[in-house]
Amino acid sequence: MKNNISKIYLKELTYQVVGAAIEVHKELGPGLLESIYHKCLCLELQHRNIRFQSELIIPFKYKEVALNLDLRCDFVVNDCLVLEIKAVGTVAPIYEAQLLTYMKLLEAPKGILINFNCINLYKEGQKTYVNELYRDLPE
Repeated sequence: MKNNISKIYLKELTYQVVGAAIEVHKELGPGLLESIYHKCLCLELQHRNIRFQSELIIPFKYKEVALNLDLRCDFVVNDCLVLEIKAVGTVAPIYEAQLLTYMKLLEAPKGILINFNCINLYKEGQKTYVNELYRDLPE
């Protein structure tokens, strides 16, 4: 992950990414498959010139041995922000654990969990998470 980021930079990046997700939700509404939201969010992020990787396979080593755990992150934005998207009735704690795991393994200080299956994405469809790496970032 990037070493030259700040809390202000992450706040602005979060605003841009959530704005892109809100635009997708505004166009499509709730009730579709996650894969549809994923493809449309890819297009929206590209349209806004936001650099990201999609379906990133997360590397993992145990005692210097690379293991294929088949962990795939929905989006890594600008090498510092992890974005997981869902289209579910209820955001289960396992989804939060999944995001926090990806943040730790990718050494990302911030992550966003977005659930497109809601009425108002801004109020109820997104939640931001930070970890110990965020605390050490400059303002």
